[in-house]
Amino acid sequence: MTAPAVAPRRPPCLILAGGKSSRMGTDKAFLDIGGETILAHVARRLRPQVAEITLNAQADFPNPLRLRLLPDRIIGQIGPLAGVFSGLRDILDRGLPATHLLTAPSDSPFVPADLANRLEAEADDPNTIVIAASDGRDHPVFGLWPISIADDLESWLSGPDNRRIKDFLRRHRVVTVEFPMIGTPQGLLDPFFNINTPEDLQEARRFAKELS
Repeated sequence: MTAPAVAPRRPPCLILAGGKSSRMGTDKAFLDIGGETILAHVARRLRPQVAEITLNAQADFPNPLRLRLLPDRIIGQIGPLAGVFSGLRDILDRGLPATHLLTAPSDSPFVPADLANRLEAEADDPNTIVIAASDGRDHPVFGLWPISIADDLESWLSGPDNRRIKDFLRRHRVVTVEFPMIGTPQGLLDPFFNINTPEDLQEARRFAKELS
């Protein structure tokens, strides 16, 4: 008798919320789109895809969604890789049965519903980094990061000039997964559209209304 297929284990997820919002005058994660904060949009879209959601932010970060908070383990404005490292080390410290960590930023409200599944499908070994792309552009903050690279990432970040994600990716095998643009009456929407300016926010609100 054939044993029933075992559903693949969903990855833990880390939402990266450590960046500054200087162009918006307030934290982007809490701006409203269609009656819901950007962070709430991101968390809602990710929750069915992952085993758990942790928010990479400082301990005093407002947390109306009551997500588990994880501050950066490296002091200073290092950038998103500090969050990735903190998430990887956290998984190791807690002994979670995971081979990869899924990451997404807190300012991209249109996260694809199949993000985790499509990235996991390309993670054919426990040492491969898998990143998302759309319209010919890479979006490495939407990534599936192997737990096995934690030590190398920590060592690399100890160099004062080592901050850029693309520079770190050159050290490892990377697979890129292309996601399609989303058709709307307003035009094509990049599923990884992120909000950096007031104009971006207004555009996101128009897209969200059309997709609702």
